Amino acid sequence: MAKESGLGWTTLSVDGSDTLVNDIKNDVTNFSFATPRAVQDVTGVDKSAMERLLLLADFSIDLNGVFNDAADASHATFKDVASTSVQRTVSLAISGQTLATECLFTDYALTRAADGALTWAAPGVLANGTVPAWS
Repeated sequence: MAKESGLGWTTLSVDGSDTLVNDIKNDVTNFSFATPRAVQDVTGVDKSAMERLLLLADFSIDLNGVFNDAADASHATFKDVASTSVQRTVSLAISGQTLATECLFTDYALTRAADGALTWAAPGVLANGTVPAWS
């Protein structure tokens, strides 16, 4: 096992509303994702420290990128987020490790900066109750 950088993602794809897989890794400039677990405080008055139970798993992702309106690129993937209510498969892979999950994207925000840059942000959350797991 070796330490690695975050360079060279082999997969960063999101389904369009047509359920076709769109490889958008070339349009994405940065992203973050999380796989948190909820916890329940079950600390009794007889304890001097916190006692908790692990509860439901979750997933969230924040994608940021450069506007690209080519067929099957980022704009084609997200342009109908506001008008469709579909689950989209998100697949991430680096160094032979893959994380795939079903997400609902809640926004597709475009920004035209003062310098003329046209960028976007697309946040997504777990959709189907399946625990996200690396394979």
